[in-house]
Amino acid sequence: LSVCFRTVEPLEYYRRFLKENCRPDGRELGEFRATTVNIGSITTADGSALVKLGNTTVICGVKAELAAPAVDSANKGYIVPNVELPSLCSTRFRPGPPGEEAQAASQFIADVIENSQIIAKEDLCIVDGKLAWVLYCDIICLDYDGNILDASTFALLAALKNVQLPSVTINEETGLSEVNLKQKNPLAIRKHPVATSFAIFDDTLLIVDPTAEEEDLATGTVTIVTDEDDRLCSVHKPGGSPLAGAKLQDCITRAITRQKEVKKLIDKVIKSIKPK
Repeated sequence: LSVCFRTVEPLEYYRRFLKENCRPDGRELGEFRATTVNIGSITTADGSALVKLGNTTVICGVKAELAAPAVDSANKGYIVPNVELPSLCSTRFRPGPPGEEAQAASQFIADVIENSQIIAKEDLCIVDGKLAWVLYCDIICLDYDGNILDASTFALLAALKNVQLPSVTINEETGLSEVNLKQKNPLAIRKHPVATSFAIFDDTLLIVDPTAEEEDLATGTVTIVTDEDDRLCSVHKPGGSPLAGAKLQDCITRAITRQKEVKKLIDKVIKSIKPK
């Protein structure tokens, strides 16, 4: 009977759970799904990470290439993020060019990189005006069950922490770049931004880490990005229900806690794969 009720009246079905301060999957309103991260699984990439948030699975691969810096920022490299939501990961996405949701996610990741200063672009410059690194960060959703922004931000951070760049010099006589693959250095990660997303139910109730079904039933969503200094890097709210100041403050407080949990998890995984 409950399966029929859930199909016919999904919102009413959810409301009955939310009244009791829990959700159909057994989580409390402020509880995240089980989160796992696997670092360095793509051997052909310069850095990679696979993140699972419940059933939502996202992989990020970072490829580094050499290029000339832009004329107006001669001492900076580039970071180019791209989020893909292929039709294989969910029936909601169609084959073809990137849809609206994938474009919005790519823009969100680009804003997080810019606002959080996760990497100083000056660190990617090898020789002013001549040579710099370009980091192509491809984030692909393998299985979609809501909350793509949290999973993508997490996968990006973990993959960047896995990047090892070879040492590069410019030969004075020939003017050509010489790459030493035997000598590799990790990226200087300046900040550790973590995204925390909430779905708003009936304009008032907030639930953290929404599934795809919860996102569809919600009256709005909001994503808060914070770093290890408890600094607010970004607030992403694409329309929907307005949020009172006190509620937003609650979201920020929860996001700060989540940032610490995620950073701890990444540090633990990196420590476990480092050669003893």
